[in-house]
Amino acid sequence: MDKNWVDPEAKSESERYDNPIPSRTLISDTIQQANTALSHAELVDHFQIQDQKSIEALGHRLNAMIRDGQLGKEGIKFFILAPEPTQDATVYINSKGFGVAQIDGEEKLQLAERELRLAFNGDRVAVRKTSIDRKGKTWGRIEEIKQHRVKQLIGKLCQHEGEYFIQPAMPNQHQPITLEKELVAHAQIKLGDSVRIAIDDYPTRDSFATGHVVQSMADKADTEIIIPQTILEFGLPYEFPEEVVAEAERFKEPTAKDRADRIDLRDLPLVTIDGEDARDFDDAVYAEKRPGGGYRVVVAIADVSHYVRLGKPLDDEAQERGTSVYFPHYVLPMLPEALSNGLCSLNPHVDRLCMVCDLTLSRLGRVTGYKFYPSVMHSKARLTYTQVGQFFDGETKAIPEDKSIHKSLNTLFQLYQILKGLRSERHAMEFETTETYMTFDELGGIKEILPRSRNEAHKLIEECMLLANVAAAEYALTNDVDMLYRVHEPPEFSRTQKVRDFVKLLGFHFPEQPTQADYQAIIEATKDRVDAQTIHAVLLRSMMQAYYGAKNAGHFGLAYDAYTHFTSPIRRYPDLLLHRAIKAKLSEKLSPISGQALNDAGEHFSRTERRADEASRSVTSWLKCHYMQQHLGDEFIGHITTVTEFGLFITLKDLYVDGMIHISQLGDDFFVYDASSQTLIGQNRGQVFGLGDEVKIQVAGVNLEERKIDFSLTKQVTHAGRAVRERAPRTQRPVPTEDGFVPIAKKVSKSNPVSEEKPAEPVKKKKRSSKKSSSYKADTDQKKTGSKEKIKKSKKKKKSNAKIKQD
Repeated sequence: MDKNWVDPEAKSESERYDNPIPSRTLISDTIQQANTALSHAELVDHFQIQDQKSIEALGHRLNAMIRDGQLGKEGIKFFILAPEPTQDATVYINSKGFGVAQIDGEEKLQLAERELRLAFNGDRVAVRKTSIDRKGKTWGRIEEIKQHRVKQLIGKLCQHEGEYFIQPAMPNQHQPITLEKELVAHAQIKLGDSVRIAIDDYPTRDSFATGHVVQSMADKADTEIIIPQTILEFGLPYEFPEEVVAEAERFKEPTAKDRADRIDLRDLPLVTIDGEDARDFDDAVYAEKRPGGGYRVVVAIADVSHYVRLGKPLDDEAQERGTSVYFPHYVLPMLPEALSNGLCSLNPHVDRLCMVCDLTLSRLGRVTGYKFYPSVMHSKARLTYTQVGQFFDGETKAIPEDKSIHKSLNTLFQLYQILKGLRSERHAMEFETTETYMTFDELGGIKEILPRSRNEAHKLIEECMLLANVAAAEYALTNDVDMLYRVHEPPEFSRTQKVRDFVKLLGFHFPEQPTQADYQAIIEATKDRVDAQTIHAVLLRSMMQAYYGAKNAGHFGLAYDAYTHFTSPIRRYPDLLLHRAIKAKLSEKLSPISGQALNDAGEHFSRTERRADEASRSVTSWLKCHYMQQHLGDEFIGHITTVTEFGLFITLKDLYVDGMIHISQLGDDFFVYDASSQTLIGQNRGQVFGLGDEVKIQVAGVNLEERKIDFSLTKQVTHAGRAVRERAPRTQRPVPTEDGFVPIAKKVSKSNPVSEEKPAEPVKKKKRSSKKSSSYKADTDQKKTGSKEKIKKSKKKKKSNAKIKQD
């Protein structure tokens, strides 16, 4: 029948639906003109809709308008809802394909699949809050794409119904890029080839993105592709524009003019101490004993601000990058090589411009004074942590035979012993964690994963950097300098409550509002236990994420009232901002950045830091998964590091790789997850799996795309530090199947947990949501774990790939 309405969106509705119903615009206009709320039935009568399918479709559309914040509902009546204001946000998409819009400085909004059709990971968007679901999650709608971060992608050439497209990897797997057949033929690429493409037209809610071929990568090994692919997927700037490179290369070695008005420290035996593979050296140190007692410590930092000037292409590019990005055996620098490895690197035996933090300390290691000034230095040696560690162990020939260097290092070591005691007094947290590094074969694949040892030289340099960073924060507070602080807020109550419940079972007291001393007391009391790293991981997961902010709120993890980053301007832009601010104060000029611009800068550099960390972890995770593909079917010993209601996360001994055993693979039983003790308890046989337990596993599966590894349980070796006595397995008459014999499984009803015998069906892999917690230092991102106590059925035919723990 003819419809009795004129729809302003009639054309688009008829293109989308065979039997169009009123559009959202028409529904909104109708309710607004009625000047009263209308029910579903009243709208059906108004539009004279008679067929049942259209009546139901109208109901679905009304509910969708409620979900998207266009309508409100009171009782059975719908009314126009005043729209929420739009807010700027960044889109983040995880390895499962779920997306959120992180509003600057505020909450995260969940994004539905239809919203993600518009966006790539890392895009800047204007987003509007729309609704809150039954679980309390706030959802949002993307109103505008303000900046596309992704310009190019690497993916596999695929075909569907005769049409070609490039399938990207995570986190942009939801965005196929269509290619014209002519472009595919011209590029001579075949289905399944890895291809680098540039995006021509970005997607809309109704159409896919389009692109063109930049490069065929069919001749590259997967391990050679993963880093460039990740760089593109995360929208990381990877090529310096010509004008930026030209600007960096125009600078020459420091001249007399450059050295003017700087304090000359070229005669001081300053040295750099870094890892063997370091290429840029942005800090040098020196120490001496003062007449009458006490110490003087000089921390010299490369003066990047002398070369990188506001308003210049070099600075614009550095701001955009925000930080250097460190991948395994590859670095994406913040500054061009002419500066990062040249004039801004404190290379030995050459003059270098620097900013100095010159500190005086008492015999007890208390800072009694400090000053900042621009200087010129001449490094006497490029030392490594290994060399200096050997020197501290008595091998004097491990470093150059220069008495002034030896004397300075001995003084630094003596002071370090004092500072170590002060660190303990202020209860700075020192978690038991294992850092790893990788060695690689000629194609970029992992050869070995090895633990990275930290000797006294590492810790000495760390203490010197802490001295300078704290002094810079105090200088800013004392002199009202506008700058970015490094903020690490105390843990939220919900997080500390989980810690409290857990450590109570270990026999420790933990208050509702813990201090650093409370955390350190648990760390100290458990550091010698076999499950120390697992216990400390629980503490770490309660920590908040550190960020850059214009307002000081202290650093909880390091136990400082004020903290900032001063010591790495080659690789972190906030450090460069701080150098400029201190210089401006010293010359009695206005701060180069303040007010809202400084707040915006803090949010931007917090985002670039997160982006860099996520990209680096993504590559590391992929490489570990690729490595474990070589060990499918192999057995290893590991420890349980996380217990959830859906399974166990295991860290393998010696390999430092993480995977997951799904609850359905734990044996012929059903398990209760106890959140307070973080254990899975078998209700029939009494088997208990808890944090720190040692298990023997077999590598069952690897998913490279989702960076997940599945383990199957061979046997439990220990529980609560004691060996588990092996029991004879409970067996039943096997049931013949097409593939042979499989054991009887027990089906358990949630409402009536009485087991019934039933033949087990072949297990099929399914994608499912799983959450993995990671160990981080106090100054890095943390995640939450734990949930309500639930009974899980072990014979639920689901398996889950497990996201591996990041280094």
